[in-house]
Amino acid sequence: MNVRLNYHHLRYFREVAREGHLGRAAERLNVAQSALSVQIKQLEDRLGYALFDRVARTLVLTEAGRIALDHADRIFSTGDELLATLQQNSSMATPLRIGALSTLSRNFQIQFLKPLLVPDACTFWLKSGNTKSLLEDLESLALDVVLTTQIPDSMPGMSFAAQRIAEQPVRIHGRPDRIRHAGLSALLASEPLILPTENVIRTGFENLVAKLGLQPRVVAHVDDMAMVRLLAREGVGLAIAPTVVVADEIASGMLATAPFDLGITEPFFAVTLPRKFPHPALQKLLQDLSADSQV
Repeated sequence: MNVRLNYHHLRYFREVAREGHLGRAAERLNVAQSALSVQIKQLEDRLGYALFDRVARTLVLTEAGRIALDHADRIFSTGDELLATLQQNSSMATPLRIGALSTLSRNFQIQFLKPLLVPDACTFWLKSGNTKSLLEDLESLALDVVLTTQIPDSMPGMSFAAQRIAEQPVRIHGRPDRIRHAGLSALLASEPLILPTENVIRTGFENLVAKLGLQPRVVAHVDDMAMVRLLAREGVGLAIAPTVVVADEIASGMLATAPFDLGITEPFFAVTLPRKFPHPALQKLLQDLSADSQV
């Protein structure tokens, strides 16, 4: 019969490994040294490997012992996270797990993360992926929030809440010498363009050029905003993109924004699932972002 691992033995082993001495660990745990020695021996028998070598008067971890300690640390750290989550204890706060659409502007992501980039803020995990995989992780509670530019379609058994946390105007950006045209139509008819494949921007742009009766020359159709930014920097063409995407280049003077309103905006959403135990840092983060409708 398969005997399960005894986690009391594992906790005792962890303390002995930290102390490097059986007597000090026994004193720390308030148990008899002989009883502690029996617990360690039982764990070794269960695992099938010696966990310590005795060097002089010190206990030194074997290779199997180092592996066991690594797993023990993760096991008990996870237990601490469980308590912190259910008790909403900010002093032991679990990492905030954030998912971001892989094509989402890196500059926007940095702005979202700014409150977490200061000393003593909670730690965070950031995962990039496609919409389907991120929403599946959200549903399984592997993520606390997903950042995206579209309200997700409903999925069986899932009830998402999509909160608009920002809205960014979409403009035309490029090298300063390439945006000096008398009007919007002249610019669109003359310059090569870099067009994101993101639906809101693409649909808005296609409606705009149809209204103007133009057939502009699109030299790059790109699904990654970081690549849109790099291509614009290289002078491949003018980028049709939210201003936040090229904010650093605009600030440095490398790129400039054409003075024409396209009438297109891109929203940014934070998608969550209703939870009885939400991450304590998430609600404040979303509230602060929602206080300003512009990034």
